[in-house]
Amino acid sequence: MISNALDPDLLRAYVSVCRHGSLSRAAEQAGRAQSALSMQMRRLEDLLGKRLLRRTGRGVIPTTEGELFLGYATRILSLGEEVVARLGEQSTSDPIRIGLAEEIAIIVLPEALGQLRRAWPDLHLDIVVDHSIAISDRWREGELDLAVATCLAFAGDAVRSWDVELLWIGGIDCEPDPAHPLDIIVYAEPCIWRRRMLEALTEIGRDHRLTLTSQSISAIRAGVESGLGVALMTAECVRPEKMRVLPTSAGVPPPLIVQYGLYAPDRPNVVTKAAIELLARSLQARWSNFP
Repeated sequence: MISNALDPDLLRAYVSVCRHGSLSRAAEQAGRAQSALSMQMRRLEDLLGKRLLRRTGRGVIPTTEGELFLGYATRILSLGEEVVARLGEQSTSDPIRIGLAEEIAIIVLPEALGQLRRAWPDLHLDIVVDHSIAISDRWREGELDLAVATCLAFAGDAVRSWDVELLWIGGIDCEPDPAHPLDIIVYAEPCIWRRRMLEALTEIGRDHRLTLTSQSISAIRAGVESGLGVALMTAECVRPEKMRVLPTSAGVPPPLIVQYGLYAPDRPNVVTKAAIELLARSLQARWSNFP
């Protein structure tokens, strides 16, 4: 029956293949075997009695009938999501639980969350600020509706992701002496930044010693400003009047790259979806190289 061809799973698979222009890329994005996706496409064509995809040297493209069906498939899926959102719309009296790595909270809390509150005046926000591994643990236990933290701490795929540059930061008068160990300020374990920092120093053979350890960015900043040592920070955390970015000529490694991700449920309700977009826009404005 034709109605069987309107199975949302088949429609989503078809739309994904058309958008990626490749069965292999669509399968990889969905975390599925290409053979399983190919079987779905053949089943869809059999149900409709039409050829929907044509192979090219680069992948696949919709046929004339496939283009027509793609438009309808997209509309059907969009309408289905709207129905689910309206019927299952979360009451704004129920809190949205958002987990943010502290370095992310500094960036997004003043802007994105204020916009969200203005859009939903009765909204109750439950914000958890912690290190990425703790945020990941809470996410895995189902204690959060949204999370933004380092991708290395998460097992699943992020809704959006960004490559973030971590800079070597010293006090405004910091001039490391290459003849002496580099004084460093690190985050308390467990911390992905800390591990990356120590690995990078070891790779270039730079002797170092720990002068301050803390879980708090405020304490890390204070230590850097007081001249206690060098720390890793994002550009947004740097206070130019009291800190400076150290070049490699100062005996530190090049800036490190860490990937951050925005994690959300597969089918967020309308309020959570709004939070996703606001958080994503806020982060994109600062890290414009996101995929």
